[in-house]
Amino acid sequence: MGYFKLKMHHTNVKTELTAGFTTFLTMLYIVPVNGFILSDAGLPMEAVVTATAIITVLATLFSGLWSNTPIAMSVGMGLNAYFSYGLVLGMKIPWQTALGIVFLSGIIFVILSFTNFRIWIMTSIPLNLRRAISAGIGTFIAFIGLKQMGMIVASDATLVKLGDFSNPNVFLGLIGLILAFVFHSHKIKGAFIISIAITSILGWIFGIGQVPKEVFSMPASISPILLELDIVSALSLSLLPIIITFLITDMFDTLGTLTGVGARANLFQDEKNKDDKSLQKTLEADAIATVAGSLLGVSTTTSFVESASGVEAGGRTGLTAVFTALFFLTTLFMLPLFKAIPSNAIYPVLVVVGVLMFTELGKINFVDMDFATSAGTFFIVLMMPLTFSITNGIAAGFIVYTFIKVTKKEYSDLNIGIMAITLISFLVFILQG
Repeated sequence: MGYFKLKMHHTNVKTELTAGFTTFLTMLYIVPVNGFILSDAGLPMEAVVTATAIITVLATLFSGLWSNTPIAMSVGMGLNAYFSYGLVLGMKIPWQTALGIVFLSGIIFVILSFTNFRIWIMTSIPLNLRRAISAGIGTFIAFIGLKQMGMIVASDATLVKLGDFSNPNVFLGLIGLILAFVFHSHKIKGAFIISIAITSILGWIFGIGQVPKEVFSMPASISPILLELDIVSALSLSLLPIIITFLITDMFDTLGTLTGVGARANLFQDEKNKDDKSLQKTLEADAIATVAGSLLGVSTTTSFVESASGVEAGGRTGLTAVFTALFFLTTLFMLPLFKAIPSNAIYPVLVVVGVLMFTELGKINFVDMDFATSAGTFFIVLMMPLTFSITNGIAAGFIVYTFIKVTKKEYSDLNIGIMAITLISFLVFILQG
């Protein structure tokens, strides 16, 4: 195990194995959840479940071997919801074209990950606006979760209203949401998968869904989605803002995750250090995984914050990620179990993940914030759920921010990065019009 330098990192094989299993438990939910989310966009659930398991194994294994860090990777929450509900269902973009968008954003990320662009983008965009983007995505996916659960329904008079809680399916979703909140608040390992399991059992008892006749089977074929991406259709000026949105969101998500996990594991000590090979290699692995995922037929792959659970269990090297990947091999054979899960045992997870992302707002000092940043933050967070689009939220926020800065003649706060994103933001609304 000299490759992983266990002694130098003050760890051993047993500790790394335990950490890998811990990360696996906390991340296991992504396989059935992503299957449900992408199937709503018309992709075959069976193929998506298999593809999600495969990309999780490959990306996490590659991350561990390439960067020697305990970072696990899989299909990112937030962008998978945007993929299905924002692009395919909202904008009526074929899922094949949406996969092409993911591919192109991944290719750009791969190129940029080998440069110092990450430093430039992080220093160009105000930290509070970056946090607002995370919080906005949180409100977006939480809104989707509540909508899919039937807790929020459409209304001609008020646009939305409270759903019918006398409906057994809605009530089951409420139980699942409460369980997910309770388990996560008590920091129980595998909180999401435990809440899904209990809610599913309750659903089966009361006739919501059917008990699986078998738990294991051979993996479903991914041929219906393998290499089905349409790159040519994605190469459109009107889709450029969406490609940039996927790129920026994936980059922020990854850097945010690595910063948080790295602080706990004493990794990535100097984010601006050009010689920080572990951070650089993890970013490269993340970007390459996104490209590979789009070829397999799933949305953007990213580093998972659940990796922190493995770090808390003592994981310090890539061996943790390798063990996590090996444990995820078992999910390839769990399709009958995943298909039997009632949908309202799954969607509460979106709400809880949304809440966790929304807490980024708590790190913003609103007292000392200038009005331009306050207004930009407000529009980013509000417009994402109201317009069902991460792209629209980012665009509205940056346009408002830049407009106020210009009118106040605070040109020193407007760098090339801000101006480039603002111009692309104008393009968003012009092309939609």
